[in-house]
Amino acid sequence: MPLLPRLLLPGCPLLAGTLMGHIQPVGFLCACLFIALVLTPARLPQWLWCMLVMLASVLLAAHLLPGFRPWEIAQPQRISADAAPYQLRLSWDKLLVGCTLLAWWLGLPPRPGPRPAFVVPIFIVTLLAVPGLALLLGVVAWQPKWPELLGAWLAVNLVVAVLAEELLFRGLLQARLVSRLGTWPGILVTALLFGAVHIPFSPTFAMVAAVAGLGYGLVMQVSGRLSLAIALHGLVNLVHFTLLSYPLRIV
Repeated sequence: MPLLPRLLLPGCPLLAGTLMGHIQPVGFLCACLFIALVLTPARLPQWLWCMLVMLASVLLAAHLLPGFRPWEIAQPQRISADAAPYQLRLSWDKLLVGCTLLAWWLGLPPRPGPRPAFVVPIFIVTLLAVPGLALLLGVVAWQPKWPELLGAWLAVNLVVAVLAEELLFRGLLQARLVSRLGTWPGILVTALLFGAVHIPFSPTFAMVAAVAGLGYGLVMQVSGRLSLAIALHGLVNLVHFTLLSYPLRIV
């Protein structure tokens, strides 16, 4: 896809957030620099470009750069009886990470998948193993529910969290680690790093996230399709939201 239409992907949320007053001038500048960095990789050595994109993406996704104020879509509410109140909000900085990396990904040549037949078993095992491990470790409890904000949550979770995380870890990082370390070491290291970024939530939850990252990485590797890793990640999150303690069980 040509660069100009791809620029609309990060450009539209950047303009919307700015017009709504959620992105301040310093945030606008940070976003423009990030977009320029991601979409002009040929001007830097690949290793340096990858490191800079990873660093900038983590800083934005973790809300460590100034100039961004989240859009509070709903008031805090207790979704699960055993969990803290949850507030649905849209983080413009993390949204820009996902949209910018998607613009980069769409500019790459197609990557055909070698063994698509293995996708279904990986989906099934991951959808059983991740919630099962979370229940076993006590991170969550069985809490079936159907909150009114499910539709809004699903849209925000897929477009912001899942998109950014899969493009960053599976689309950018795993591909390079696999090429340097080999298939299994690359997938495992990526999964461990994916778990590590979840340590601030809970070290135990980080273990669960690492197992989930292993499933997402396997789907990506055997199919060659990032969309399937995004779909699996979204399904795991949906199971968490509708059937288990959300966000996390208070112990």
